[in-house]
Amino acid sequence: MIDAMDKAAGLSLDDVRFSARRFRPEFVEGAELCRLSVLTPENDQGLARDLRVALARRMAALNADEALTAQYDAQLAEFDPSRRLSALAEGRTDLAEPLATIARHVDLVTLSPIKAEQSDIARLAEAGLNNPQIVALSELIAFVNFQTRVAAGLRLMRSR
Repeated sequence: MIDAMDKAAGLSLDDVRFSARRFRPEFVEGAELCRLSVLTPENDQGLARDLRVALARRMAALNADEALTAQYDAQLAEFDPSRRLSALAEGRTDLAEPLATIARHVDLVTLSPIKAEQSDIARLAEAGLNNPQIVALSELIAFVNFQTRVAAGLRLMRSR
């Protein structure tokens, strides 16, 4: 079965890289379960699925990952997103709170994680996010950035 990581890397069933990923099935399964848990959790902690997908699309675009950006565009379209979520997904910064603070945080951790500080977490709380929401947001940021790096590495293997 082709999973989201395979799709992001452009793998097919007959691709040697597809087979190579299956040498460690626990990693393939773990990555897919992680994706599902951050994008479509049973308890969304007040961070709705459409918001999560909009943020994932934003991060994919920040990472210049066209394939993932297109995947997240398609997923977001299924939600018929509001203008504000579309603006968030497209990378706009002139957003109302708490989206403006969330967007700044996502951008910071995606583009310059070394610059992130405790005060950035405090700003999320000041914008109205509670601890479970901050943790859920952090998990989403970590996963999407992981996903873009693994997909990029798999694509690079294709060129050899």
